[in-house]
Amino acid sequence: MRDGAMINHVAVLGAGAWGSALANVATRAGRRVTLWARDADAVAHLAATRQSPRLPGATLDDKILFTASLAEAAAADAVLVVVPAQAMRAVLTAFAPHVRPGTPLICCAKGIESKTGLFMTEVIADCVPSAHPAILSGPSFAVDVAHGLPTAVTLAAADETLASSLAGALVSSAFRPYHSTDMRGVEIGGAAKNVLAIAAGIVAGRGLGASAAAALTTRGFTELFRFGEAFGARAQTLTGLAGLGDLILTCSSPQSRNFAHGVMLGEGRGGEDKKLAEGVYTAAALVRLAAAQHVDMPIASAVAAVVAGDITIEAAIESLMARPLRAEA
Repeated sequence: MRDGAMINHVAVLGAGAWGSALANVATRAGRRVTLWARDADAVAHLAATRQSPRLPGATLDDKILFTASLAEAAAADAVLVVVPAQAMRAVLTAFAPHVRPGTPLICCAKGIESKTGLFMTEVIADCVPSAHPAILSGPSFAVDVAHGLPTAVTLAAADETLASSLAGALVSSAFRPYHSTDMRGVEIGGAAKNVLAIAAGIVAGRGLGASAAAALTTRGFTELFRFGEAFGARAQTLTGLAGLGDLILTCSSPQSRNFAHGVMLGEGRGGEDKKLAEGVYTAAALVRLAAAQHVDMPIASAVAAVVAGDITIEAAIESLMARPLRAEA
């Protein structure tokens, strides 16, 4: 294992909104930062303007280096992999030949691979078995982080020393990563909350009121918690930043792409931006995994059915409200 205390150079794979924001985070933490984008024209634009099209009004730090070369990015001591969950495998497969054994690869996507049902750290282990998987998640909007507004997240790796060192490599006065060894809990929180945020957006888009929104978030968290427990996640992780904290943020703000997608569905506008909503692609995989473990997730199941076009929103609401009465649990 590479010495986590010697993380001087951090690479970020993915120059979208979150990748650009995390590049600023690593620079503020005093690291040397290389930001990778797939397209050479995008690299040239970023280098010339220090402005990301995905982060209006935010400036990328002057110290950030830009590249379209995966080999250059692989020279870093640790790598933040900040691409959509469903693109993770393709990027890591291309990156794998360049990665030095023992390099920490920190996944910053929130989802489940739709075709395989694998969690993100499992995709890393599958594609780059010589690397050390890690996961970063929590209540964080890219624009807030890019502007240096106070943010706290969770960063997990299997080895506690490595997790602590990775968190230490990213900490600054405005960005506080708590470290953990509960990788599964952190990635479950991030994946499940995106699906539940679509439901919260539908409630808002349908104008169902604040009472319904509160009930949805509360019962949604119960589903997230049950699912996490079934897969070995720790209760303190699920009730912490990466679980409850991220759920509260994502279910209450139109800045969330998943919430915004749900609002469009609720308003009958079809959800034109579904490509940006990770929950759309995670929903079916989440429900399949839940069924395999006999975990009851009625809200997530309703979202999966709605986004697949198998049921109308009206029918989904009627089904949820008609469930048999039971003790709260």
